[in-house]
Amino acid sequence: MNLRHIEIFHAVYVNGSVSAAARALAVSQPSVSKTLRHAESLLGFELFQRVSGRLVPTEDAHALFGDVAEIQDRVRALREAGRNLRAGAGTTLRISALPSLALGVLPIAVARFLRCHPRARFDLQTVHHDDLLRKLYERECDIAIANEVPRGAPLGQSWLGEGELVVLYREHDLPAAPPRLELARIAGHPFITLAASGPIGRLFTDELERLGLELDDIASARTFYIAAALVRAGVGLTVVDNFTADAAMQPGLATRSLKPPLTFDVHAIHLLDRPPSALAGEFLALLSDVIEGR
Repeated sequence: MNLRHIEIFHAVYVNGSVSAAARALAVSQPSVSKTLRHAESLLGFELFQRVSGRLVPTEDAHALFGDVAEIQDRVRALREAGRNLRAGAGTTLRISALPSLALGVLPIAVARFLRCHPRARFDLQTVHHDDLLRKLYERECDIAIANEVPRGAPLGQSWLGEGELVVLYREHDLPAAPPRLELARIAGHPFITLAASGPIGRLFTDELERLGLELDDIASARTFYIAAALVRAGVGLTVVDNFTADAAMQPGLATRSLKPPLTFDVHAIHLLDRPPSALAGEFLALLSDVIEGR
């Protein structure tokens, strides 16, 4: 007997007739009758006899029902587990992200996702680029959100979107600034430089070297959010990613894209032997929408 035979037998036994079983299973009566006859032919004995117009279980059916009921309970539990997984119940998405993403777009994506999957749970943490592999290998997270995929490691990745570097400044420090700023325009202004800031920091310093440009460094920040806080405090202006700039925005501050633009990719990274679950894949698709401004 396969699971369909078991389901039909159980329904007829519990409901007492083919018509009632068909209604319970939302199938046709002929389908129930055909499956029941097939089950009896496989078993080699009758499961029901018609007595005074009613289906009466045989002694063999009574003997079989205990095991069938147990299988049905386990199948129901399995189906319920599948529904719960689709809904996010009992599932924790463990995600590490660079601070520039963890304090901006990630909370927006989580809030939007929970409106559709209120039973999902998240374990979120920030991670610096140099710690990405350790977090994944030591199973502290299942997915890492970063700007660059570490080379030479057995990792899978999916592209989530694109970001860009922007100038973050107080409006009165650069009045009437054009929509895009050349880096030469900020030379001579007190500048908060980004020290040890990973791939994005290298992207910026490489551009300065290409232009042969030196800025008036007045402070050095280890994270983009410290740099943004220094701008708010009036220390100077800085160049950060657009996600940090958006999260740090308040009255009196402004941003401008660079000319030429400096862009970077955002990736979701995972171990090859631990691919994202279906629920995680759905969340990453939503996170991509948030990153791309959709």
